[in-house]
Amino acid sequence: MELLIITIIVLLGFWLYRFFKTRKILTTLTEEEFRQGYRKAQLIDVREPKEFKGGHILGARNIPLSQLNHRLVEVRKDQPVYLYCQSGARSARAAALLHKKGYRDLNQLKGGFKHWGGKIKQG
Repeated sequence: MELLIITIIVLLGFWLYRFFKTRKILTTLTEEEFRQGYRKAQLIDVREPKEFKGGHILGARNIPLSQLNHRLVEVRKDQPVYLYCQSGARSARAAALLHKKGYRDLNQLKGGFKHWGGKIKQG
């Protein structure tokens, strides 16, 4: 029983650490705020290619989270980066990876693509 309580406390502490670290390195934008800035930024969809082909924000490049570490040369450090995935979890992980590599102006769409009401492109 004591071990279970310690495990829960450690997991809760780890989750809280990641939550606050992510909030420090990543700006979560409403759809309206996202629309105002994404055309002047690097818009990156970190979902897998099959999801991207099913529909994506007009102008987005597909760099899946699973490939991001190997495709960093495609992302400039001197421009804002606007990230999105389906719900927000993968874009937060992508931001953490980018931050470790020296990227600083990192933004994500609140709620992810499933909450996007703007124009999309199929295929």
